[in-house]
Amino acid sequence: MSIRVLIADDQALVRVGFRKILESEPDLEVVGEAADGGEAIERARLLRPDIVLMDIQMPRIDGLQATRRLAGGGIARVLILTTFDINEYVYEALRAGASGFLLKDTEADQLITAIRVVAQGDALLAPSITRRLIEQFARRPPPSSRPDALTELTARELEILQLLARGLSNAEIAHELTLGEATVKTHVARVLHKLGLRDRVQAVVAAYETGLVQPGGR
Repeated sequence: MSIRVLIADDQALVRVGFRKILESEPDLEVVGEAADGGEAIERARLLRPDIVLMDIQMPRIDGLQATRRLAGGGIARVLILTTFDINEYVYEALRAGASGFLLKDTEADQLITAIRVVAQGDALLAPSITRRLIEQFARRPPPSSRPDALTELTARELEILQLLARGLSNAEIAHELTLGEATVKTHVARVLHKLGLRDRVQAVVAAYETGLVQPGGR
């Protein structure tokens, strides 16, 4: 089945460029376009895309507000694609519910891969974005005590969460802990369920916010 994509960007030429890239792939279908956040919300509700490619700085309603409405409401998964590599945007976009964050200078094949990854229910961050996110938390003092939510996790699940926060894939975690990849996938699902998280990106944010992982540490 095709992955249905809605493109939200206030620049018509950018939308045309993305459309040409995506329509060259047999499993991707561009179902519509939007020139601002408000239009993105309206068209997503009508067209029910799997993924919304969302710019941040748009008129009327910006991409962050639109992401909060769409991802938070379970209408569509959102992949942020912007020219602005700014810490506050990254953090707020993830808190708003975005499943990924890429810069517009990303190569076409990386964009296509990102859409497929997010459509499968996973999440994705560009390496430069991951570094900035960690730097954001590095400036914050660690919490004085471990949040109650983490007490729900077993020792193995805490270990899995720490490795997720380091950016490891399921295969890499399996190798690190000498476990089967299917077992790791089960542990990841349990971590997300117990903490009420939607995907791996939110798990990374939670690990740093709770002080389970410290920037620069293992």
